[in-house]
Amino acid sequence: MNPAHYQPKHFHWQFDGAVARIMLARPERKNPLTFDSYAELRDTFRDLATTPSVKAVVIASNGGNFCSGGDVHEIIGPLLDRDMTGLLAFTRMTGDLIKAIRRCPQPVIAAVDGICVGAGAMVALASDMRLGTPAAKTAFLFTRVGLAGCDMGACAMLPRVIGQGRAAELLFTGRTMSGDEGERWGFFNRLVAADALDAEADKLARQLADGPTFAHMMTKTMLEQEWSMSVDQAIEAEAQAQAICMQTRDFRRAYDAFVAKGKPQFAGD
Repeated sequence: MNPAHYQPKHFHWQFDGAVARIMLARPERKNPLTFDSYAELRDTFRDLATTPSVKAVVIASNGGNFCSGGDVHEIIGPLLDRDMTGLLAFTRMTGDLIKAIRRCPQPVIAAVDGICVGAGAMVALASDMRLGTPAAKTAFLFTRVGLAGCDMGACAMLPRVIGQGRAAELLFTGRTMSGDEGERWGFFNRLVAADALDAEADKLARQLADGPTFAHMMTKTMLEQEWSMSVDQAIEAEAQAQAICMQTRDFRRAYDAFVAKGKPQFAGD
């Protein structure tokens, strides 16, 4: 992928100074996902694994809303006519989007304003960090349409972020979690005013992009892999990861800058 010339069909893409910004492109419908936008987002995040010029990603809100989930008319309606093979192909594709967000080496920041529900809530949950506004309304709506709350990894991921009991409440009831509640529960890293959301997300993304991006990749990798490790396994894996990072030029740059009483200029190598 050449991020400077990338032109997706189903969402907006901006690339500036090593930070990529993604916005769903249907604000008049509160930015629902379609079969095509699911697939294109999945492929985009997969391609980011081999796009080192992108060092941080922001998934932004558009028109005062983040994402209203799967489009009722363009997804839910057609699914009623699919057989089990077709349904499983769809649910695996949606899960592959979550995997791609979690496996891309770049830190991903979700900037959530307004509606953030269903699959949109899962995209936010899959991101590494979440900034919200007081107007953010997050809901895992799957039970509202007669489905289980265990969609796209929700039952594995949400309890780890906000706790088992709170996650169970949201997944069983499908109720809305307010912005304030989301911040108290740890879903949002912090809340900011709506008119400051884009600037705060961009500031955080640029801070990460200016940092030791190889080490950031290693941090993200270990955050993902250590879910299935014992503590002893995690300690050993982190020993190996840190030894690898100690071979980078960024580690030397940090030391030289400290000796010179200056600020290191990291290059990600």
